[in-house]
Amino acid sequence: MLSGPATGVRESSLPAAGRLNLLLDLILRIGDVAIFVVAGVLAYLVRFGHAQLEPDYLHGISRGVLFALIILNSSSLYRLWRGRTIAAELLKLSTLFTLLFCSMAVYALAMRDGHDTSRLWWANWLVFSLGGSVLLRMAVRARRGLARQMDKLNSVVVGANPEAQRLVDAIQQDPNCGIEVNGWFATHADRAELTGAPMLGRLDNLDGYVESRNVDLVWLALPMREQGKISYALNQLRYSTADIKLVPDMFGLHLLNQSVETVAGLPVITLQQSPLHGASRLVKAAEDRLLSLLILTMISPLMLAIAGAVKLSSPGPVFYRQERVSWNGRRFYMLKFRSMPVDAEQGTGAVWAKAGENRATRVGAFLRKTSLDELPQFFNVLWGDMSIVGPRPERPVFVEQFKHEIPDYMKKHMVKAGITGWAQVNGWRGSTDLAKRIECDMYYVENWSLKFDLQIIALTVFKGFSDKNAY
Repeated sequence: MLSGPATGVRESSLPAAGRLNLLLDLILRIGDVAIFVVAGVLAYLVRFGHAQLEPDYLHGISRGVLFALIILNSSSLYRLWRGRTIAAELLKLSTLFTLLFCSMAVYALAMRDGHDTSRLWWANWLVFSLGGSVLLRMAVRARRGLARQMDKLNSVVVGANPEAQRLVDAIQQDPNCGIEVNGWFATHADRAELTGAPMLGRLDNLDGYVESRNVDLVWLALPMREQGKISYALNQLRYSTADIKLVPDMFGLHLLNQSVETVAGLPVITLQQSPLHGASRLVKAAEDRLLSLLILTMISPLMLAIAGAVKLSSPGPVFYRQERVSWNGRRFYMLKFRSMPVDAEQGTGAVWAKAGENRATRVGAFLRKTSLDELPQFFNVLWGDMSIVGPRPERPVFVEQFKHEIPDYMKKHMVKAGITGWAQVNGWRGSTDLAKRIECDMYYVENWSLKFDLQIIALTVFKGFSDKNAY
């Protein structure tokens, strides 16, 4: 449940291999941006024969640095290397650089700022940037290989549980993390045995082993309820200078984006947190605003035609405003093209849409089937009420009902509601299994990334807006 094995190890206690990895990580972050800028100038030199950049190109490179900082740093590209193959790393790098340049091109077209710059320059800039970053990674990989020959921290694990097994597996899969697990010590609280590490004895033997083998690090993998065992282990180590790290047993708890951090000098474990905080929140907001503005510009003729059809189909307004629940339980009014007569719910109140109902007008039925009635929600995205991608919002009356019936239902509101989402592209919409929809929503909240958002948008376009469960 906690992050990788090196998480929480203070820098002063890292072995040379660990410090080298941190240095190389910093080199990659700075090097990618430097290569990106140099590649833009070099591409201009190749295209025009001189390096005196015109204002449009200079602005394009300057703006591109901001895009690069947001997109590259919001990905997992710079996480400490965990045994990732060179092929996987280069594939991720290629995907991110392609996304980076596509985002810059879309922005230039939408804002008409530098949109008439040379296409050949753009192509050369992408090739030179990607090629330079690939060469940088090859050099860093060669240097990282030296870390395997450096001293490592000797560590032992106290206790056996799923978290301890994950810890041992992660350390063994990362030869450059600078930590080696000698084995583990058993307690009466253990539910299983650790694989991949020998058992060194019972908890009573811990102090003697740590002192005689000069152990550098002790992992306490004990359940939080076993305060007595934790206190006993700490008492055994009271004369030891080894670092001691607690690996709390949280197996079975459905935690969202858990982490370890320091607040006001105090160590705290975050058990649940929205993925949209810090830089991620900025990335998501920029994605929503830019894409919604671009999409609204493209579909405005279609929306005008639909508005005319709705107005002619039945008396009443073109748009239908319906109260929904979004991020942190905040209520907002979601826009739709009106698909029913104005008094459709006057006698029934809020009704869950289901197959076979005939409340919609003829035009409205078509709009629902093709999901075209949802298009005005791009205005909600532009206003900040919704995201393009996220769990679909429900009406307050249904939220009050479902939160008592479906486990973890309210956790879908840890991100903004979306026009499309992981549940929708997997066919869970309409009156389908609500538990499956929430399961998909939880997967999205736990695994959010800019790349995942773009994947869902692409799947929405590829699969089309029409669905058998849309009514």
